[in-house]
Amino acid sequence: MGGYGWISLTTDYGTFDGFAAACRGVIARIAPDVRVNDITHHVPPADVARGAAVLAQTAPHLPPSVHVAVVDPGVGSERRGITIGTPGGLLVGPDNGLLIWAAEALGGIDDVFELTNKDWLLGDVSRTFHGRDVFSPAAARLALGAPLSDAGPAVAPETLVRLPDPVVAVGDGWLEAEVLTVDRFGNVQLAAGGATLSGLSPDLVIGGVKARRAQTFADAQQGEMIVYEDSAGRVAIAVNGGRAVVLLSVRPGDIVRVAER
Repeated sequence: MGGYGWISLTTDYGTFDGFAAACRGVIARIAPDVRVNDITHHVPPADVARGAAVLAQTAPHLPPSVHVAVVDPGVGSERRGITIGTPGGLLVGPDNGLLIWAAEALGGIDDVFELTNKDWLLGDVSRTFHGRDVFSPAAARLALGAPLSDAGPAVAPETLVRLPDPVVAVGDGWLEAEVLTVDRFGNVQLAAGGATLSGLSPDLVIGGVKARRAQTFADAQQGEMIVYEDSAGRVAIAVNGGRAVVLLSVRPGDIVRVAER
């Protein structure tokens, strides 16, 4: 029987409490030889879009895994728990849009099943901690080689909840795009693909602040704003020696216009 040697975890649990450790512990009790890779536990609370973006940008670079993601403001409601099969691995989590971008990044959706098999659940399921009681034990069993179809009934992929596509618009000498993520360095990642920069001149303006196209941070003077293609292939904005997010006063979901001067 096949299986996976790795399980990844992406949550908004943080690391000050024991929530993430409880999930790891459940996995270890069921599948002690499966290794756990923490993508992050610091998704902003209930920020499903941020969790989806981080998971989608990271999962393709990991070994084939069962990817557990829990950013779940609807926990305890009628929203489904699901597992998705893809060519590049499995995904486990809530049906709230969190898993779809990663499924596409891993080659597309092959199969979807709802997590209803009571033998896979951890005792009396908490109404507020499905990461521990539903998703982690299911992931452990899948990592050991259990068929997806044992999880529960099949789900039609077209019925899955999907997040709205991020805003991206490109014109003559400008682009507008939604802020997708802001990293811990204050760099602002936009939803636009890096290729959209090819149509812009080197001298730009963003929110009234002068900027220029660059390939590396070293291309800029101290305090200068640059626009570049980041490691995920997205348009990103940074300040050499500073924090672009502060200078632009933006947050995920905001629309940023990058235009030629």
